[in-house]
Amino acid sequence: MERQLKVLIADDRPTTRQGLRALLTLLPQVEVIGEAANWGESVGLVAEHRPDVVLMDMQMPVLDGLEATQRIKKQWPEVKVIALTMYARYQAGAFAAGVDAFLLKDGGAETLLGAILAQVPGLCSHSETPWHTTL
Repeated sequence: MERQLKVLIADDRPTTRQGLRALLTLLPQVEVIGEAANWGESVGLVAEHRPDVVLMDMQMPVLDGLEATQRIKKQWPEVKVIALTMYARYQAGAFAAGVDAFLLKDGGAETLLGAILAQVPGLCSHSETPWHTTL
């Protein structure tokens, strides 16, 4: 088996983090390397683990996901950041901050899993997962 895609989940809601972790365990190509409840934890975990992908909530306490994304992309531009939010109004700001993909939380599991796998082309073949989608 090829190496696993390392994913960090950054969201201030524990139930959201737990749900995302449970969903991602369905993909053998994905390893969740940590969970962050705020921007500081997310930046610290990126520094420690160098994930391939960060699922970044845009609304978090103290500094929001936009600021966290800017800090991550400035220091580790190779880390892919997927904005995951309830609000479409964050889209322009998220792309300006440097996100690699923007998804609404109500978009469905197939869209989320496809977006994660699409961040590292060649990691797995389309046939390895029923959730691959072209975005």
